[in-house]
Amino acid sequence: MPMTPTITFRGIHPSPALELAIRRHAVKLERYGGPVISCRVLVEKVGRRRESGNPIRVAIDLAVPTAEIVISHEAAMHAEVAIREAFDTARRRLQDRARLQRGDVKRHLAGPEARPMPAAKTR
Repeated sequence: MPMTPTITFRGIHPSPALELAIRRHAVKLERYGGPVISCRVLVEKVGRRRESGNPIRVAIDLAVPTAEIVISHEAAMHAEVAIREAFDTARRRLQDRARLQRGDVKRHLAGPEARPMPAAKTR
């Protein structure tokens, strides 16, 4: 059964096209890091800035079996672009997490501790 994301809009009128895009991106996440238990998405207009236009913030809160992944992405572009970029970040985080779980990434052991240099000999 596909996971259904909870979508919240603040300062932006809800659009069926945006909701559909979010649902499509959320369903795709399950193929990268295993099952996604829950997905909450917040799309909000941050405020009006003269230099950068109307920035859009997209926050994604993913619950996977052993962790919670939180992504916050802000872009001064269209909401569709901000949503796509936020879900790209979520995908990369899920892929990194899956690599660590599989053992594909080496975990470095603690290196040797630094020792103080011997004092210089005086003549």
